[in-house]
Amino acid sequence: MRRSLAAPLGLLGATAALGAAGLGYAAGYEVRAFRLRRFDVPVLPAGADPIRVLHVSDLHLVPTQRRKREWVRALAGLQPDLVVDTGDNLAHPEAVPALLDAFEPLLHLPGAFVLGSNDYFAPRPKNWARYLRRNRPIPEPEGPRLPTAELVRALTQAGWADLTNARATRAVAGRTLEFVGVDDPHLGYDRYEEVAGPPSPGADLTIGVTHAPYRRTLDAMVADGFPLVLAGHTHGGQLCVPGVGALVTNCDLPRRQAKGLSTWRVPGGPQAQLHVSAGLGTSPYSPVRFACHPEASLLTLVPAA
Repeated sequence: MRRSLAAPLGLLGATAALGAAGLGYAAGYEVRAFRLRRFDVPVLPAGADPIRVLHVSDLHLVPTQRRKREWVRALAGLQPDLVVDTGDNLAHPEAVPALLDAFEPLLHLPGAFVLGSNDYFAPRPKNWARYLRRNRPIPEPEGPRLPTAELVRALTQAGWADLTNARATRAVAGRTLEFVGVDDPHLGYDRYEEVAGPPSPGADLTIGVTHAPYRRTLDAMVADGFPLVLAGHTHGGQLCVPGVGALVTNCDLPRRQAKGLSTWRVPGGPQAQLHVSAGLGTSPYSPVRFACHPEASLLTLVPAA
């Protein structure tokens, strides 16, 4: 009997040790191991000079996260021409001053932003195992309200365009860029019908911006002729399997497009470049990442072939 139990007990011990090591890595290292990803995105008119776009998303910031703030501040050294923030900036009612400190070296640049659910409501404890059961969106419980108005006021006063169900134009690197954005589709706050329509004739490029990359939003923007759409929300899956990738996206976006640059095709219609950021943070109640580093992206817009 003792011999027959030895192998199973040894296997259980090894499995437990491996699980503990993986959790230690995910929570102790990778969640703070920020990465910069770079992509060339062919969307500009022929002969146009490149435009450098810094895409940040999903900071889920709390005031004590000094290392994250310093890393974001250092992104100004990339000398981007434009900053696009795709939401979920906050994870604490007192995080707006910390966020502005992180963004301070970037706020003099042209910028645009949309809001995510965690710009409206603080995160609450929840059973995160639900996210691994199936690739379908999980409704967000309404936690305590966050200082949304304070956040929007600070960013708009800096000159960044508020794209909450809105369109805006900005002069960027000698070009006129148009932005079309929606409020968070994950909360059902998106009202694309209020901003729908083809690119403005005077714009050199029109960019769609959304927090959560739901199919209905992507299809509508690409069908209207926007050659580039930027989004966040997915955390790149947050817990990924090496060689397999994201297990979930927490929306109806296909898992293979959970992060990075890909092509979004409208069935029987046009296609566009889609960039989904894996984001820089997590909920404070699930501070782990595995095989999915926190990230920001530098997108170099170049002429299309």
